[in-house]
Amino acid sequence: MSPSYPALSYELYPPRNAAAEESLWTTVRRLEDTRPDFVSVTYGAAGSNRETAIDLLRRLLTETTLKPLAHLTCVGSSRTDLAAIIDRLIGGGVRGILALRGDAPDGGVQEGDVEHADGLVRLIREVEAQHTAQLAAGRVSVGVAAYATRHPDSPTVEQDIEVLLAKEAAGADFAITQVFFRSSDYASLLRRARRAGVTLPIIPGVMPLTSTRRLKKLSGLAGVDVDQVLWDRLEGARSDEERRRVGVAATVDLARAALDDGAPGIHLYTFNEHAAALDVLDALDLERPPQAGLAASL
Repeated sequence: MSPSYPALSYELYPPRNAAAEESLWTTVRRLEDTRPDFVSVTYGAAGSNRETAIDLLRRLLTETTLKPLAHLTCVGSSRTDLAAIIDRLIGGGVRGILALRGDAPDGGVQEGDVEHADGLVRLIREVEAQHTAQLAAGRVSVGVAAYATRHPDSPTVEQDIEVLLAKEAAGADFAITQVFFRSSDYASLLRRARRAGVTLPIIPGVMPLTSTRRLKKLSGLAGVDVDQVLWDRLEGARSDEERRRVGVAATVDLARAALDDGAPGIHLYTFNEHAAALDVLDALDLERPPQAGLAASL
């Protein structure tokens, strides 16, 4: 029996312009060298950058060794449109989909929409069943979001766990957490989830804590307070280099604590920048499987 290694993955988002595309592909090539298990590709609200995301997925599949996980949001899209997108993704070679609700459009949810992520998971499984031969009796890996702290739209953390249970019952294979800033947040999520009967792997999503601007923006979006001690240390740094060291060390501590608590791996939110992510990975010294050919791994 081969040894088990922590999973490693990154999040990327589609480029907004030619300059961003060039920078992204520098990041892709640098991250590819670390042999991640997969890279996730984000998807704009209601599919606002759908074609750019699909083009990035196509290039990752045809021009790299990376395995892409395609984000897909359901709110604001009809069931028919979603089924067509899922069919297109599977037909194009995508074998992993992250099923997300997404933010509701300004006009609210329209009748006929798939309103929640568990419904999207079920729809993915329905479309997948039509591709049995193409998948060679395999299956699409379906991921979902989890929240180490209360979702901004949820009344309680217990409700978040009920939602996660519903996603698992619908056919989800694993979950990735949204950002969190305290190690106790992930440990508490894991305890609540297991106590409630959630069995799927829950991968902690960790962002390099090196930018106070980004921390402030994300904490506002996620409704999560940044650890004040960390914030003060970052703000008090006398240089960008010192701020980077402080942020990388804090990120590594967060990731190590999650692994110690039983995390199956680490998912790094890169913001299409490889330097800080690679600094975290180097300092974390995450054990990776040896590079080998197919015959040697059988």
